[in-house]
Amino acid sequence: MSEADAILVDLQAAEVAATGALGAAASLEDLRVAQGEVLGRRSPLARINARLGALDAEQRRRVGAEVNAARQRLEARAASRRDELEAAGRASRLEADRLDLTEAALLGPRAWVAGLPDRGRLHLVTQTRDELEDIFVGMGFGVAEGPEAETDWYNFEALNMPPAHPARSMWDTLYLDLGEPESVVLRTHTSPVQIRLMESQPPPLYAVAPGRVYRKETPDARHLAVFHQLEGLVVDEGIGFADLAGTIEVFTGAFFGQGVHSRLRPSYFPFTEPSAELDVTCPVCAGSGCRTCSQAGWIELGGAGMVDPNVFSAVGLDPERWTGFAFGFGIDRLAMIRVGLGDVRALTDNDLRFLHQF
Repeated sequence: MSEADAILVDLQAAEVAATGALGAAASLEDLRVAQGEVLGRRSPLARINARLGALDAEQRRRVGAEVNAARQRLEARAASRRDELEAAGRASRLEADRLDLTEAALLGPRAWVAGLPDRGRLHLVTQTRDELEDIFVGMGFGVAEGPEAETDWYNFEALNMPPAHPARSMWDTLYLDLGEPESVVLRTHTSPVQIRLMESQPPPLYAVAPGRVYRKETPDARHLAVFHQLEGLVVDEGIGFADLAGTIEVFTGAFFGQGVHSRLRPSYFPFTEPSAELDVTCPVCAGSGCRTCSQAGWIELGGAGMVDPNVFSAVGLDPERWTGFAFGFGIDRLAMIRVGLGDVRALTDNDLRFLHQF
């Protein structure tokens, strides 16, 4: 047997033994030690490689290729075994951290009736807000937030309502005893977030701003002094009223279902021109007329319109280049319509008989 053939026989035996050693490693530390023994400088493979110097050029090239191929197979086996051990380690840690929730079924909506400890849950309004955010994020919008205590400039002036403007009477404002008299308010709508967004980021802008708002209202079946709104803003080149109508229609179908549609009626808001009231098909009667919609077949949801050029000028945007639209509606009212609630005050009563239904 020639020296080249002898080397190949020894190489085959060494590879078989090395493969078995790598596969037998029971931990990452065992694998590290095994790799050193089968691929290190004192391994059988290294000794075989040193014997190549005794061969002629042709034999050295042929046998050397076999040695390199064997090394690559062993390195691949080591990597594969490492992946197996790491996966096993992760599974072991997950099993150790696993919680036994087999009694969770007992802690459902009626657990309090049976005297069992009850788990908390998201309020209906919070659930509605989360769903609205998901819908608009799916349409390509971002989510923006801002402070609930705002300056008069952000809440009114930047929105095309200078001091003494008659449109201010549309909002029953709560003022804070901060700074100059009537200079800081509890925001009456989430529109100030739109101003802050246009100040901080260049167009194009596609965002919704959900949040809590405040008005000096006497609570009744349809009004609260503290409630929630979601407003949307789009600013880009070439935006038209048809884009607004299409966006509202897509949202309406996604939130209420494909049988519900939207319509826009002419209206007035100081920060949009033209402006429109936003109505949706009554989900209760599907548009045929009922007590909920006062036999009209439609329910008013909020307001919308094209952003007034004065608003763009207030934040330093060129109204000749940029156009956009804005819309807004009450999250509480959406929750009421969705579940058929007749009195918005039930959302704040903390009555478990009501809250446990959702």
